[in-house]
Amino acid sequence: MLQEFRFDVKYGIDHVLDINAYDHILFLIVLTVPYLFKDWKRVFLLVTMFTVGHTLSLLLATYGAVSIKASIVEFLIPVTILIVAVFNVFTSGKGAQKEKVGVLFISTLFFGLIHGLGFARELKMHLTAGENKLWLLLKFALGIEIAQIIIVFIVLFLGYLMQTIFRFSKRDWVMVISAVVIGLVIPMLIRNNIF
Repeated sequence: MLQEFRFDVKYGIDHVLDINAYDHILFLIVLTVPYLFKDWKRVFLLVTMFTVGHTLSLLLATYGAVSIKASIVEFLIPVTILIVAVFNVFTSGKGAQKEKVGVLFISTLFFGLIHGLGFARELKMHLTAGENKLWLLLKFALGIEIAQIIIVFIVLFLGYLMQTIFRFSKRDWVMVISAVVIGLVIPMLIRNNIF
């Protein structure tokens, strides 16, 4: 039982930290880069909203309540990353990320829904006959949350190093990282076979 629990949690961790499917990491980078360690509560809430959306769409897809063509989801995932990265570029240094919960949290929840749909097919294959789907999803969500916290910590730590030791301004740090992510996402959009 404990071994199975560990396996399913690790499955969630591996899903996020899989370097071959780096879209999840890119999304977390652009979501986190505008913040500092002192903003950890807000970042934690944002990441949790993303996990809730991710888990909700996995739940709906696993129980057959929603089904979206894979090519559409594979196109929408990089679009969500691009939207957040472009938002960062245009609002860098303007404090837009400090505003009330509103748009940022709801859009993060929505983006989590989209990202979850991208993984639903693989999770269905992971299910064994007679296994409790909801219990599997909760273990998987725990793994996702753990991996996301690791990524967020790394991004916050690198931001701290760059802004204190290397004297990057916060605005420049956000602009550079967001621009790099945009550069990585555009080829993902071009390669997509939705059109």
